[in-house]
Amino acid sequence: MAKPSQPILLGLALSCLVATSAALAKEQLVLAIGGEPEQGFDPLLGWGQYGTPLFQSTLLLRGNDLSPQPELATEWSLSEDRLTWTLTLRDDARFADGTPLTAHDVAYTFNAAAKAGGRADLSALADANAVDDHTVTLSLHSPRITFIDQLLTLGIVPHAARENGYSARYGRQPLGSGPYQLVEWQEGEQLIVERNPHFYGPTPAFERLVFLFTGEDASLSAAHAGQVDVASVPAALATQLPAHMQRVIMESVDNRGILFPMQPANGEQADSGAPIGNDVTADLAIRQAINLAVDREALAEVALLGFGRPAYGPADGLPWSDDDERIEAPQLAQAEEVLNTAGWELRDDGLRYKDGLPARFRLTYPSSDTTRQLLAEVSAEMVRPLGIEMQPTGRHWDAIQREALHQDAILFGFGSHSPQEVYYLFHSQHAGNGYYNSGFYANPAVDTNLDAAQAAESIEQANQYWRAAQWDGTSGYGLRGDSSWAWLVNLEHVYFANTCLDIGELGVAPHGHGWPITTNLLDWRWTCD
Repeated sequence: MAKPSQPILLGLALSCLVATSAALAKEQLVLAIGGEPEQGFDPLLGWGQYGTPLFQSTLLLRGNDLSPQPELATEWSLSEDRLTWTLTLRDDARFADGTPLTAHDVAYTFNAAAKAGGRADLSALADANAVDDHTVTLSLHSPRITFIDQLLTLGIVPHAARENGYSARYGRQPLGSGPYQLVEWQEGEQLIVERNPHFYGPTPAFERLVFLFTGEDASLSAAHAGQVDVASVPAALATQLPAHMQRVIMESVDNRGILFPMQPANGEQADSGAPIGNDVTADLAIRQAINLAVDREALAEVALLGFGRPAYGPADGLPWSDDDERIEAPQLAQAEEVLNTAGWELRDDGLRYKDGLPARFRLTYPSSDTTRQLLAEVSAEMVRPLGIEMQPTGRHWDAIQREALHQDAILFGFGSHSPQEVYYLFHSQHAGNGYYNSGFYANPAVDTNLDAAQAAESIEQANQYWRAAQWDGTSGYGLRGDSSWAWLVNLEHVYFANTCLDIGELGVAPHGHGWPITTNLLDWRWTCD
């Protein structure tokens, strides 16, 4: 007897879920919003850095205006020398097993995360210390303006459980003080969570949440079949709204752009063994011409179907971004002049050449991402009349890391609530640091401004330095300087939600890892009988 195919099995599973959902319409939600973390739900390894950690609580929360708000910490202050944070904790926080959450857990979490080498950047932390059960101090090696981001994103874990041998499996069996606790995780299929009975905050409206880890097409099919209450959909599918659902738009700073390898190819390799450099993209004229030629408005319409806006930098519209960094419309004539002046000659085959080198390189994107594929293909057509051939190439992330990360132009996605990301993307000390400065960008003037921003005495002063790193009048990583990227679009996050579900007021989402839409989960309500 033949085995059922995967789509049939998925359909059976969804049918069971929707039957349960119908019986518990106000108690259970089924969500297909992606975001299954490879390393599990351990904040020490990065869980929660792009949204709410759900199972754990953070010391502070971001308001819709991105300002810090109390959560586990009721009071917080920074010493005059900007080296010591002191935080007072609420006294009613408990983990899901009923044990109290104290300053000892906070100190343990920060010290352990500093050693773990995960996504949380705690390199500035010298020591975290519990003064008493409800007071913790975080001492820094040197002033770091962005250290507050860790107070907003690092979920607190229980020191006792982890020190008793629990740490090895914590990511699969997380224990925290957040509104929900994990019940079952079938990796690659679904995650079931239920209310944390010891949660100190308001009781969530829904007893159980079921997260389905389905692909884009399967999520859309499930939405049309009435088998999910919330589904994340890419822009290419965002017009296919089921009759019983509403389209929910979450504004974001989630961007897409082309990172250029900045060094010539000279045989060097990264620590991973991946080759470094590209002779074509290392030429400033090529990067400038591409930035001048791409029609960002058209990309937002064609590749995003209007569910987005043009992007000109890594943090458009945020206080640490230079609003003057923009190209209002494609400038093909100027792009041609830039190439001609730099010695890139147009030949009969339609390509430009310089010293025998053709203006040709791969534009690599993750093959599973239809939005990035469209952006790659459309932007490649936009620059072709210049005599530049960008070759859209879909690859799995593993292959990108192994072979292409430092020698191909990569269609990346970033976007953060923090300027720390700008530091990672453009400071030379982070060259080759994972997906961040993978193009090995280096500019001493940019480094100086980025370091000055981190050491600044105030947010306002830091923002001046962040903007100067983009362009200081003579140099910068942005459009008027090194054109180290061709930023293309900022995405709107599009969801289909049951018309009976009130999702409340959404904030601005960061990059789409994790579950940004669940940040205000405690405000969600079912409005139908």
